[in-house]
Amino acid sequence: MTPAQFLLAQMDEHAQVLAATRDAVAQPFERLVEACVKSLGAGGKILFFGNGGSAADAQHLAAEMVVRYRINRKALAAIALTTDTSTLTACANDYSFEGIFSRQVEALARPGDVLIGISTSGKSPNVVKALEVGKAMGCIAAGFAGGDGGVMKDLCEPLLVVPSKIVGRIQEMHILIGHALCDRVEVLAGGPGTQAH
Repeated sequence: MTPAQFLLAQMDEHAQVLAATRDAVAQPFERLVEACVKSLGAGGKILFFGNGGSAADAQHLAAEMVVRYRINRKALAAIALTTDTSTLTACANDYSFEGIFSRQVEALARPGDVLIGISTSGKSPNVVKALEVGKAMGCIAAGFAGGDGGVMKDLCEPLLVVPSKIVGRIQEMHILIGHALCDRVEVLAGGPGTQAH
C-alpha cells in the first residue's frame, strides 16, 4: 500500500466512524448543550479533563469557551484541569495519580457545574474518580467516551459515546463533537456577538 493509498484508507475509516457516530450522539449532545447553557446562565462553569490526547482536547475546548470559538462575545467560564503542572504533580506525588482531577473538582467545582470527562476507553481511573466526586457534590457528570462507554456509561448523564475501538478515530470524533458544543454554547450562552474574522 502506498502512502497515498494508506491516507485514503484512513479517510474511509474516518467516514465510517463518523456515520456510526451521527445517530449515537445526537440526543446526548442536545442534553449536554442544555446542561452547559443552564449552568453558565446560573453562574456556573464547565470543567474539562482527560489524559494524553484527551488532555489536549480538554485544554483546547476550555480555551474555545473562555476566548471564543467563532464569534466575539462575553467570556464563558470553563477550566481545563489538565494544565496546572504544580497541582497535577503535587497530587500525583503526595496522594496518587488517580486523584489528580478529583482533587481539583473538590476544590473548584460547585453544585450545578458541568464536568466533562474525556476518555477514549471510558475507563480512565482518574477521570472516573473525578466524575464520581463531582456527582456526589451535585455537579452534572458528563463525558465523551468510545467503544461501549466503559465505566462512564453508568456514571455520566449525558455521555457521548463514539462507537469505535480505534483510538485515533474516537479522538477525531471527540474534537468534532467538542467544536460543535463550543459553537452552540457560545451562541446560546454568550450573549450578543459578532462574527469573528
